[in-house]
Amino acid sequence: MSIKKWDPFRDLLSLQERMNKLFEESLLQTGKERQDISIAGWSPAMDVMESDEEIVLKAELPGIELKDVEVLIKDNILTLRGERKFEKEEEKENYHRIERSYGAFQRSFTLPSTVEQDKVKAKMKDGVLEVRLPKAKEEKSKKIEIEVK
Repeated sequence: MSIKKWDPFRDLLSLQERMNKLFEESLLQTGKERQDISIAGWSPAMDVMESDEEIVLKAELPGIELKDVEVLIKDNILTLRGERKFEKEEEKENYHRIERSYGAFQRSFTLPSTVEQDKVKAKMKDGVLEVRLPKAKEEKSKKIEIEVK
């Protein structure tokens, strides 16, 4: 009888391989079912920056046409809404891979009361939507002298 050295990592790797196979089988379905999973809801990546003068939101919206994007402000809530439409591609081979997300999205942000809502501007360039929210000028406090009687 030969003696084998025990390797605890071999058992972990085996377990990981079995778990990966389980997830692949349950998530990667074929045909229309797989397509429906890929078209499920999504949310664009966003950056929010703030300075003394304004708040700037930047949203990554590559492949989305301007007509498919809406920016709304109501009751101090800024809402970005839109849709990335699915473009069906036919290929000669039966293999088709979908990694980008498609469908409607909506993001909402509560605005501070200092934002001047009538001066908000939005522009889109190279697939990035930029929304600039200027802040109202703060009135500087005025010190009031107290008279002694």
